[in-house]
Amino acid sequence: MIDLKKYRNIHCIGIGGVGLSAIAEILVARGYRVSGSDMKPSEMTEKLKKSGITIYIGHRAENVENADLIIYSAAIAEENPEIIRAREKNIPLASRAEILGTLMDEYESSVAISGTHGKTTTTSMVSLVLEAAGLEPTILVGGQLDEIGGNVKVGNSPYFVTEACEYRDSFLQLRPKIEVILNIDSDHLDYFKDIDHIVRSFDKFARAVPEDGRIIAYDSNPFVSEVIKGHANVVTYGYNENSTYHISEVRFNSEGMPSFSVSHNGVKLEHVQLNVPGEHNILNAAAAFACCHVLGVNAALIAGTLESYHGTQRRFDIIGTTDRGVKVVDDYAHHPTEIRATLSAAHNIPHRKLWCLFQPHTYTRTLALFDQFADAFEQTDVLILADIYAAREKDIYNISSEKLAAEIRREHPDKEVYYMDSFEKIADYVREHAENGDVVITMGAGDIYKAGKMIMEQS
Repeated sequence: MIDLKKYRNIHCIGIGGVGLSAIAEILVARGYRVSGSDMKPSEMTEKLKKSGITIYIGHRAENVENADLIIYSAAIAEENPEIIRAREKNIPLASRAEILGTLMDEYESSVAISGTHGKTTTTSMVSLVLEAAGLEPTILVGGQLDEIGGNVKVGNSPYFVTEACEYRDSFLQLRPKIEVILNIDSDHLDYFKDIDHIVRSFDKFARAVPEDGRIIAYDSNPFVSEVIKGHANVVTYGYNENSTYHISEVRFNSEGMPSFSVSHNGVKLEHVQLNVPGEHNILNAAAAFACCHVLGVNAALIAGTLESYHGTQRRFDIIGTTDRGVKVVDDYAHHPTEIRATLSAAHNIPHRKLWCLFQPHTYTRTLALFDQFADAFEQTDVLILADIYAAREKDIYNISSEKLAAEIRREHPDKEVYYMDSFEKIADYVREHAENGDVVITMGAGDIYKAGKMIMEQS
């Protein structure tokens, strides 16, 4: 384990990412001198500059010369010149996950929210409830949460809330007092061999919870059910009447927003009205409700805070309406399960046609889940595919958005499916063809949101 007290000058490689930027802000708040590098400038790097962090654009060996500890994100490769130079100079290296685990160990009531889908939303919900309860948690969330002014807030209490990402087994560096397992699904198959490998990792994560801690789990996911077998400290939630926290009386209002009742061990606690759409958000909210109730927060306060929650940026984020009456929404969904959930949520909102502008995220994910992607867009009327967002990968997999578009047309010949090689072409097509009452969703974990901004700027 890294003893942070030994160090003064800390350098972060990949500091512009949502995960490492949060760590950097916590370290600055604690009085460390922090620098960091990223491949390109962004809103995040500009924000970090304003907090007193020295930012380098581009990865170069000389960036680490004054550091006595290096922290790197999961996206950083061994051949990175700053990693190489740090090894040459014997500067200690630690992953972002290692440092997160070290920080969490200092908090008596630490909460780690895991799962293939829904982590950011559920973490945001839990964080805002604890804030509303006056518990002043330290918060790390994987998105921009307007209520805290970003993706991190340094609190003043024993409470610590964070997302726990399974990619490259990062979450195995954490030792939370309370662990939430939202779901388990096939993803990150550039690292995991198969679903069994993923389940084994979640099982190891569950075993990190101390005997006096709690595992809060969705018991209708078969892989989650497998992980929680044999654990005595499990609290369940879901539609099963035997769940510790039972969801019932689900309804949708005229705007497509869901509500539901929560019972605890058979006793009805509250009816919860949400202002974020989709059945998936019922489960996210139920997980947050269970977590906060286990922490002792009043059920009525939980329900009231969940009702006031309007989402994080890039999670069914309503950007605006064009002068032609077209509503533009942005969403981070990049896995077939998430795509179906988001499109299902959109269907509950009054609309004429539903458009999806989708940017696949990484070649390996597109290749591994190709058949699932081909069947994930059934609920959209018009689908436009942008080029694959490479992220950390190189184009060596013989896969493309053109091939995915062709497969979707073959599987669904009656559907309007297009491939376009630039956001400008996509935005122009939407502006020309979308009509009053249509809903257009930009979707993906890359930079497809720029197409939505172009559509709005042209209005």
